[in-house]
Amino acid sequence: MSKTTLLTTTAIAVALSVGLVLGGGYVAFASTASQIQGGLNNVGGGSGGNLQDGIQTVINLLLFLIGVISVIAIIIGGIRYTTSNGDAGQTKAAKDTIMYAVIGLIVAIMAYAIVRWVVNVFM
Repeated sequence: MSKTTLLTTTAIAVALSVGLVLGGGYVAFASTASQIQGGLNNVGGGSGGNLQDGIQTVINLLLFLIGVISVIAIIIGGIRYTTSNGDAGQTKAAKDTIMYAVIGLIVAIMAYAIVRWVVNVFM
């Protein structure tokens, strides 16, 4: 990953984080925090929970995070594509960024399906 890509990704992540916190996104963070706490209670043998529910909660959280990262990567690729000014190298790099983000999202969804099947069959 080049320095420019890393810097752009970091800047966008910080801007989104600040925007979510200041723009009312704290509700989503509170909901995620309560889901994490619920998953920890389930895995830790808390009242009324089981291991399968804990695993499902962790998987859902990770899939959500992967989805957010993929969307950010697609947006970055789109911005790079529109600002490439017709330069073949920059255009190819932008297309590759978009393609790898989509492939990563597809792999994550397939992994989710496999893990869910394994959990349902063996637990």
